[in-house]
Amino acid sequence: MTETDYRRLASRLIATAHRAGRCILSHYGRAHIEYKDDLSPVTAADREADTVIVDALKRIAPGVAIVSEESSPSQDIEPDGRFFLVDPLDGTKEFIHQREEFTVNIALIEARAPRFGLVYAPAASKLYLTLAPDQAVRARLDAAQPVPDFAGLDLTPIATRTPPPEGLVAAVSRSHLDSRTQAFLEENDIAETRSSGSSLKFCVLAEGQADVYPRFGRTMEWDTAAGHAVLSAAGGSVLNEDGSPFIYGKSQENFANPGFIAWGRAPEGQE
Repeated sequence: MTETDYRRLASRLIATAHRAGRCILSHYGRAHIEYKDDLSPVTAADREADTVIVDALKRIAPGVAIVSEESSPSQDIEPDGRFFLVDPLDGTKEFIHQREEFTVNIALIEARAPRFGLVYAPAASKLYLTLAPDQAVRARLDAAQPVPDFAGLDLTPIATRTPPPEGLVAAVSRSHLDSRTQAFLEENDIAETRSSGSSLKFCVLAEGQADVYPRFGRTMEWDTAAGHAVLSAAGGSVLNEDGSPFIYGKSQENFANPGFIAWGRAPEGQE
């Protein structure tokens, strides 16, 4: 992708995410909750936002496959090829409990890596996205207001930080903090933890507010891809537990992820 490709895609997907965010917020505080076979919650907001995003992607990039949490793949994917990963409402538990930390996630995967990512938290009016392989930005995007032109957005560059000498700050899941994560926090130089929901944990690292995000519980590719892209463009990385690259296109595993560690700046030997 060229820089022009990134900006063209960003300008169109910002408007798409804004529409999805408005749809989600129309259900905020009055969601009817159902449960999937795996007992994860789902609401009408998930499904309606999914329709908004998938329909838009089919118009924007008609030849590119789409894999979404809430709908079947639009076509068979080539694991080493190009496809979108979509989570129309990441952090459904946060949405149900009326916390602002739920997001719209849209990512473009190429050659098993996330090349473009957009994370939008409509209740918090926060937008994060990639504009180049090494450029991540944030902006305020109010779902209650008309979506501005791309040129009218106040895009602020973000970057990861060098870990502070007093110790690492760890971003942890508000709803999924497990014993393995607790063990990681105890075994490493963690000075402080910061709880957050959804893919915003990647964004906390990307804007230099935390240093590491360990996640050993269940996640799916659509949960991580957009935030992973933003973090990578800001100077960070996401690695498997053994330090190997964290990849996408795992269709034979139904797009399930292994455990991972996201770093603002990975320790020596793990970049």
